[in-house]
Amino acid sequence: MWNWWLWSCLALCTADQFRDEAVRIMSETPLIDGHNDLPWQILKRFNGQLQLPEANLTYLKGTHTNIPKLRAGLVGGQFWSAYVPCDTQNKDAVKRTLEQMDVIHRMCQTYPETFLCATSSSDIKQAFQEKKVASLIGVEGGHSIDSSLGVLRALYYLGMRYMTLTHSCNTPWVDNWLVDRGDDKPESSGLSEFGEEVVKEMNRLGVMIDLSHVSVATMKDVLSLSQAPVIFSHSSAYQLCQHKRNVPDDILLLVNKTRSLVMVNFYSQYVACQKEATLSQVADHLDYIKNIAGPEAVGFGGDYDGVDDLPTGLQDVSGYPDLIAELLRRNWTETEVKNALAYNLLRVFEEVEQVSNHSTLPNCYRNVNF
Repeated sequence: MWNWWLWSCLALCTADQFRDEAVRIMSETPLIDGHNDLPWQILKRFNGQLQLPEANLTYLKGTHTNIPKLRAGLVGGQFWSAYVPCDTQNKDAVKRTLEQMDVIHRMCQTYPETFLCATSSSDIKQAFQEKKVASLIGVEGGHSIDSSLGVLRALYYLGMRYMTLTHSCNTPWVDNWLVDRGDDKPESSGLSEFGEEVVKEMNRLGVMIDLSHVSVATMKDVLSLSQAPVIFSHSSAYQLCQHKRNVPDDILLLVNKTRSLVMVNFYSQYVACQKEATLSQVADHLDYIKNIAGPEAVGFGGDYDGVDDLPTGLQDVSGYPDLIAELLRRNWTETEVKNALAYNLLRVFEEVEQVSNHSTLPNCYRNVNF
């Protein structure tokens, strides 16, 4: 009986040790998350009206994300998703995307003590110093630019710093992941000629290219064309869960070659290919991507408030320290942990900024098919 008690005590003390170490590391290097859909929840629940008492982000209930949960999770940087559904394509996608970007800007204005709207890698570092959450805009879906380089540029000027090339629908210039599953027919077999121009213009502007949601052919086209590293803002490892939204091994090798980044998604269907998953299984994906693509190629893209089924132990954004404790338990070094927390994303962002060239005149390419 005493031996049982002793081993239980040792296990508990060891668990606390890893958790304490995780908090120490994250206090020095806060986590940057690649994808959070809280702005979509604000639209759905409150029609974008942040001033409503029930929309107060300090007391907000029924979401994976609010200000106390962000603080408990030691989140220091967040790409907020400006998402509009695929059924807005060729209709009002641009207007509705602008409205979602406006929500993100108003979050920073309403809670300046918590959020700092960021448009550069240096802004993220400033937010870290000020103990605020660097708040960046990721536009989730190429349909949001309505096949217009002019709209792409305008969204950049308004703060967009990554764009997911597709959501779960093809655009006239790029194919989505449902092509690989057989639900959609390929239209571009990857990137069309205009799609290549979009990639080049994103490089010129300094907008990170996000390959979550795209077809494998699109991944290969972009990884061979882009002059800067790219990101997968919320995707996991296909080898561990064979869902077409995940990243296969041959692409992970290209991620390594191009110094790109995969930010692991927590959606149970992408983690375990079923409704139930665990924190340990998320750590498996992080381990796997680190081993195949390298420790500089892994990050976090929880997809909070955009999905329903989340792993046990990671039900909201406050659970991040427990995940970091699990990585430490698996013998990740402090350097590897800090890279995954923030430095990998900062490195990619800085390289994207270095490739950008605003002294070059913008491309006025127009496709006659549009």
